[in-house]
Amino acid sequence: MEKQFICICCPRGCHLTYKDGVVTGNTCPRGAVYGVQEATNPTRIVTSTFKVNDKVIHVLPCKTSGPIPKGKIFEVMQEIDKVNIPLPVEEHQVIIANVLNLGVDIIATKGSK
Repeated sequence: MEKQFICICCPRGCHLTYKDGVVTGNTCPRGAVYGVQEATNPTRIVTSTFKVNDKVIHVLPCKTSGPIPKGKIFEVMQEIDKVNIPLPVEEHQVIIANVLNLGVDIIATKGSK
């Protein structure tokens, strides 16, 4: 099966083709690695907001500490939606440890100064 992607590793945006375990169209080694990963096991960093229990600030931004399988994005979002924590929150504070046993944490990307 042939799959086509646009590489996001650099501004060039090479048009990649993946077929039978081989990537073509890349102009650098990073594109080949990206093409194989995207074809065989696509992952994403999830960014979102989580609720905080405060009268002035209602949400703060967060993200996964690493990539997760693309098929788990909605489940991770559901877990983030369950969170409602009191202030203060520190930048890089772990909000959910090892979310869905995926080996990544949900971390705050901004504190509540």
